[in-house]
Amino acid sequence: MGKNFFDLTGKVAIVTGASRGLGQYFGRALARAGANLVITSRNQGSLVPFKTEIEALGRKALPLQLDVCNYESIQKMVNMACEAYGKIDILVNNAGWNIRKPAVDVMWDDWNLVLDTNLRGSFFVAQAVAKKMIPRRYGRIINIGSVTCVFGYAGLAPYCASRGGIRQLTMSLADDWGVYGITVNCLAPGWFETEQTAVLYENREWVEYICDRIPLKRPGKPHDLDGTIVFLASDASEYITGQTLLVDGGISTGATKATLEKKGA
Repeated sequence: MGKNFFDLTGKVAIVTGASRGLGQYFGRALARAGANLVITSRNQGSLVPFKTEIEALGRKALPLQLDVCNYESIQKMVNMACEAYGKIDILVNNAGWNIRKPAVDVMWDDWNLVLDTNLRGSFFVAQAVAKKMIPRRYGRIINIGSVTCVFGYAGLAPYCASRGGIRQLTMSLADDWGVYGITVNCLAPGWFETEQTAVLYENREWVEYICDRIPLKRPGKPHDLDGTIVFLASDASEYITGQTLLVDGGISTGATKATLEKKGA
């Protein structure tokens, strides 16, 4: 039989921001594909239930504290991960933050918190991990963006700026590190219900509006990300780098027919 290019058995994956939401979706999918995990959060204790869940799948899970806004915290996490497993094969750069405000109400500190977490933090985590990958001439770095990598939404100015930056950062790092056998791609989910977006889903009118704009007529479900994260983490994607892969039900195609009809187009 031929090689299973999607098999992650023996691989070690760091998933940042793994105490809830999309980080846990990604971690589960990678573990089911065979990977052992390093899971991180600012509050290490919050990772205990997820660690237990991953171990029940027959995989290892090392919980580590990480504050992506703190350079020393990043270096310590990466070093401890390497000490525990001896290598890092995969990074899922997922830790992020959002503040929803009209643009005129965004404060200086709001901007700094979102950009420092989502953009600066992602870069320095990727940098620290890449330094471990370069000597082995192998690595898969997956930066987590969102549909706001390509779309702008009112009330999300700092967040949209940070995600647009992630898309550009992904291309730059791909060019920088490709010579070392490291691929860098961006997985950009559309509208998924998580703790961070839960308040939006309490508004039935908003849910109907957003579903109208999604060609597949529904928000994302956890399993909708499984195949994509495993693909980008595996040897199946070894000749793909610098790309932004939208998993958004098609919302990035633009207005749907129903939306256009409502506008009288």
